[in-house]
Amino acid sequence: MSNRYYLTTPIYYVNDAPHIGHAYTTLACDVLARFKRLDGFIVKFLTGTDEHGQKVEKSAAAAGIDPKAFTDKVSQNFRDLAETMNFSHDDFVRTTEDRHKLAAQEIWKRLVERGEIYLDSYSGWYAVRDEAFYTEGELTTGPDGTKTAPSGAEVEWVEEPSYFFRLSAWQDRLEKFYEDHPDFILPKTRRNEVLSFVSGGLQDLSVSRTTFKWGVPVPGDDAHIMYVWLDALTNYITGVGFPEIETGEFAEFWPANLHMVGKDILRFHAVYWPAFLMAAGLEPPKRVFAHGWWTNEGEKISKSLGNVIDPLELVETFGLDQVRYFLLREVPFGNDGDFAHQAMINRMNGELANDYGNLAQRVLSMTAKNCDGAVPKPGSFTGADDALLNAAYGLIDTVREAMDVQAFHTALEAIWTVIRAANGYVDAQAPWKLAKEDQERMATVLYVLAETIRHLALLTQAYMPDASARILDQLAVPEDARTFEFLGANHALEPGTALPKPEGVFPRYQEPEKEA
Repeated sequence: MSNRYYLTTPIYYVNDAPHIGHAYTTLACDVLARFKRLDGFIVKFLTGTDEHGQKVEKSAAAAGIDPKAFTDKVSQNFRDLAETMNFSHDDFVRTTEDRHKLAAQEIWKRLVERGEIYLDSYSGWYAVRDEAFYTEGELTTGPDGTKTAPSGAEVEWVEEPSYFFRLSAWQDRLEKFYEDHPDFILPKTRRNEVLSFVSGGLQDLSVSRTTFKWGVPVPGDDAHIMYVWLDALTNYITGVGFPEIETGEFAEFWPANLHMVGKDILRFHAVYWPAFLMAAGLEPPKRVFAHGWWTNEGEKISKSLGNVIDPLELVETFGLDQVRYFLLREVPFGNDGDFAHQAMINRMNGELANDYGNLAQRVLSMTAKNCDGAVPKPGSFTGADDALLNAAYGLIDTVREAMDVQAFHTALEAIWTVIRAANGYVDAQAPWKLAKEDQERMATVLYVLAETIRHLALLTQAYMPDASARILDQLAVPEDARTFEFLGANHALEPGTALPKPEGVFPRYQEPEKEA
C-alpha cells in the first residue's frame, strides 16, 4: 500500500538512563513520521526498549532488584523522555511483553523448520557490553593483555553449548540483495562498510546462550535462551502483529520503510536481520539508515568523563522546539556531530529568533497595526512578489526529496533559504514606508509575506510542532487546514480573515547571570 509508511527506532537497552543519542535517533524518526502524516501517509512509528541479556541481568543484580522490576523502572525513563521530547510514536514495544515473546519464538521455529538453525558448541570472544561476539582479528590487545572489541568494550572468552544460525550460507544472497537494493543502507559510506564486512566472509552465528537466564527461552529447549540480538531485532515485526502475517498490520505495513539506527549497531540490522528474515521466509526492510555520534564540546561522551548530555536538561535550559531544531540542523544527518553550548545559542538567536521569529513577528505586527488586524487584501503582484511566492510554493518538492533520503539538514536549509529571501523582500519592499506612501502596495507586500509564512509554518511543523502551531494560530489557519494538502495558491489565506494579537514565538536566549 503506497500510502503506508512504517518506521522504527532501535529498541533501547535498559541498563542505563536515556542520553542525547537516544533522543537524537527517536527525534529523527519523529520528524519523519510527522512529515509523512502531514503528506497524506498512514504512518506506523515504533519505538521501545530491549530488556533482555546479560548486561540487564548484571545491572539488576547490582541494583539489588529482580530483572523485571529493574526493566519496569528503566523502561519508564524512556517513555518519560518520549513525552518530554513530544515524540509521536504509535507503539512502544518491550521485549518482556508476551506479544514479543510469542513473535521471537515464532521466528525461531520458522528458522528451525527451514534448517537454518543447528545445535553445536561455541567458544570465542564475547563482549557483554555490546552483547556481541567478535573474531580474534577484530580485537585489540592492551598493554596489560586485556582484549577489547572495536567499540572499546572488554571481551571475555566464552565456551558453552549453543544453537547456530547458518549465516555463512547467506553471504551470496546478501550480496545479491545489496546489489539489487542500492539504497537499502544509507548513507553510502555505511553501505561500503557493510559490503566490505560481508565480502570478507561470514561465519555461522551463535544464537543462544546457557550461562544466564534473563531472556526468551528457546522453543523446545529451556536450557537455552535466545541470543539477545535475534530476540531484540524481532521487535520490528512484533510491532506489526507477527506471527499473524496474512491480515492486520503486518500485511498493511511490512516490510518496514525504514529502520533508523546508530552506526554502532549497523551490522546487526544490515547483515544479521535481513538474513534472519529471508531465512524465515519474510521480506527484509526497505532501508536501514545509520546516523553518527555526538561529542560534547569536542570531547567523546562518556560517563567516566562526566560529560554525558541529558536531553531533559537541554530542553529545560533551551526549550523543546529549539533543541529539536538544533539537533537536526547542526550537522548533515548521518555524520558525527559536536554539541557545543555556543553553537546552540547561535542557532537559537541567529536562525530561530532573528531569521524566522523576527520575520513572523514584524510581518504580523505591521499587519495588526496597518490592516485592522486582518489578512490584508492584495493588489496585483509584481515580479518580486511572484518570485517569493513561487519559492514558498515550490518548497514542498525540495523538502520532500530531502526527507525521502533522511537528509533532515538539507530540508531545513531549503526552508531557511526562503526565510532569508522573505527577510530580504521585507527590507527591499519596506512596508513601513509604504504605509505612509502607498497603502494598496503595502497590503500586497504584507499579504505576500503572510502567505509565505503560512507555507514556512506548515513545513516546519514536523521539526518544531509547538512553535509552528503558534505561528499558524496567529495566521488564523484552521487546525484542519494544516496538512500539505493545503499548500499552494489554491488554499491561500483569505483576505479579511481576522487575526489574533501577534506574539513572539522564538525568544532570544540570554545566559543566566552568575551569582556573585
